[in-house]
Formats: sequence, C-alpha cells, structure tokens
Amino acid sequence: MTKPDFSQMSRQELRAYILAHRDDDEAIEALIRMGNPNSPVYPFPQSEEDLKVMEEILQAKLASNG
Repeated sequence: MTKPDFSQMSRQELRAYILAHRDDDEAIEALIRMGNPNSPVYPFPQSEEDLKVMEEILQAKLASNG
C-alpha cells in the first residue's frame, strides 16, 4: 500500500485519514507540522516592553486554562 502525499492534502482530508489510520505516525507528524490556521500569531519580542506584553499574554492564557 502506498501512502498518500500528505503535503497535498487539506487539513480536513489529513484529519480524516488519521482517523482511519490511527497508527500512522508520519500522517500525525504531517498534521502537526501543518499547524492550525486559526491560531493567533504573536511576533517574537524585540524589546523589554515586548517581552512584558508577551509575558502578560502568556499569564492570561494560563489563568484562563487553569
């Protein structure tokens, strides 16, 4: 059996493939590498002020998940 080209699959197609082939670690890794397009993107801190802002964001995120 030949594996499909995971890079050519949409996120939804890849998730469906993984649900049908739960032992395929290569497919799971491809999905992880693909990332979530709905995730927020934060720039890398460039200054002390940026670092403080990032720390506040992380603390708020941890508090909301805890």
